[in-house]
Amino acid sequence: MSARKVLIFGNSGSGKSTLAHQLAEAQQLAHLDLDTLAWLPTNPPTRREKLDSAREITSFIHENSGWIVEGGYTDLLEIAQPFSTEIVFLDLPIEECVKNARSRPWEPHKYESKAAQDANLEFLIDWIRQYTARNDVFSRRAHADLYRNFDGKKQLITSNRRSD
Repeated sequence: MSARKVLIFGNSGSGKSTLAHQLAEAQQLAHLDLDTLAWLPTNPPTRREKLDSAREITSFIHENSGWIVEGGYTDLLEIAQPFSTEIVFLDLPIEECVKNARSRPWEPHKYESKAAQDANLEFLIDWIRQYTARNDVFSRRAHADLYRNFDGKKQLITSNRRSD
């Protein structure tokens, strides 16, 4: 059996990183969070050139036999998609994503401190709430198209709440 090569995508706050960490640890897969290579360290943050990000994604894919790539960047996910064995679309209700964003722990790979992360929270919540209205690479429309057009194994998750 060949190694799993999984794309995980969805709105901010949908649980992409949580699911990716769980799968990567449980199945000993390499994990790439696209947030770590999509932005230049400027203030305000600026997107890196797609070609630069593509080089890093391609290197990651070729250096690892099994992997998970996660993020909301459809333009970058499309680079890894031809090498993927499966995809997971986290299509949660907006307010569930907002609740998750409000309770997320500090993400040191994205913010210099918990205070800096918290200072960005209202911007993030506004961003989350625009998911279905946007028409960009981060939009629900772009994610739904990626999911619909993938011919391999795919999973649609509409809630991350467990029933007791």
